[in-house]
Amino acid sequence: MALPPTIRVKLSSEAAESISLTPVVVQELPVRELISHMLGVAGKDEARIRELLLRGTLVSGATRFRWVGWEADLEGIRAILATFPDPDPARPFAAERCIRATLRGGRQAIEIPRAAAARKGLFQRKTFWDLLMEVVGADRIAYAGYSYRESADRYLRELTIPEAARLREASGLVQYSTLSEQIRSVGFLQAELWVSR
Repeated sequence: MALPPTIRVKLSSEAAESISLTPVVVQELPVRELISHMLGVAGKDEARIRELLLRGTLVSGATRFRWVGWEADLEGIRAILATFPDPDPARPFAAERCIRATLRGGRQAIEIPRAAAARKGLFQRKTFWDLLMEVVGADRIAYAGYSYRESADRYLRELTIPEAARLREASGLVQYSTLSEQIRSVGFLQAELWVSR
């Protein structure tokens, strides 16, 4: 069966809480949008996408999607999947489009959204984000694939001990005290960078 332009979907919360009643919302969702949620789980695997459409249920993040499943046409699935980006290892790192960084290597990962690290304080010339982009630069950075869940290319950069120390010392540039304290106290050896296209 060909893919319809929209699908009637029931949306409910999958948030982990004690006993709670959450409303179920019924919505007409464009089929491309539903498939974009599936890509975070299945990637561009046509057989898995077809299986999910037939099953009629998907959990993405804190949301459960349910619909009446059907046997989808493989050609229609291929046509929609062709509209989504593919991984591109030749794609150079672009600091100006970097939206998030994750510092890894210690007991916990440190999530650093650009908006949080790029805020300038009064009389501050440089932000922590500026320094982070300067440290990771384009040198020794490796392409690590495309994340459909994040809609961004992933890059990895191993940090030297002096580079990590430089970032720790600059943690005071971060306006949020919890994030600043994490950068100062948690060990990290690698930066994972997310770049939108």
